[in-house]
Amino acid sequence: QVHIVESGGGLVQPGGSLRLSCAASGSISSFVTMGWYRQAPGKQRDLVATINLGGRTNYADSVKGRFTIARDSAKNTVYLQMNSLKPEDTAVYYCNAEGFYRGSWYVPDAYWGQGTQVTVSS
Repeated sequence: QVHIVESGGGLVQPGGSLRLSCAASGSISSFVTMGWYRQAPGKQRDLVATINLGGRTNYADSVKGRFTIARDSAKNTVYLQMNSLKPEDTAVYYCNAEGFYRGSWYVPDAYWGQGTQVTVSS
């Protein structure tokens, strides 16, 4: 069984910063890819940023230059540093952990956290 737990959301003024954390625990010691997605009211869930075991990152165009994703693979933890926040960043942010190896077999299963609310407002 796998548990994905996010923390760090909250209310912040435009231009402010927040840092989200996500820890994966349970039967899988290391996920190939970890990342963040977000969903605003009435909209679909969209990719924010991902990072793989090799450290390769991928960002949505809307957050490039403002958000930074990092991971501690030994702790199966991923972080999202969000700077210069805008009202349009308001959403529920979900942590995703995807892909792992069982011996030489790659298992593409994905796991989601419950989400943490980020509200950017004055």
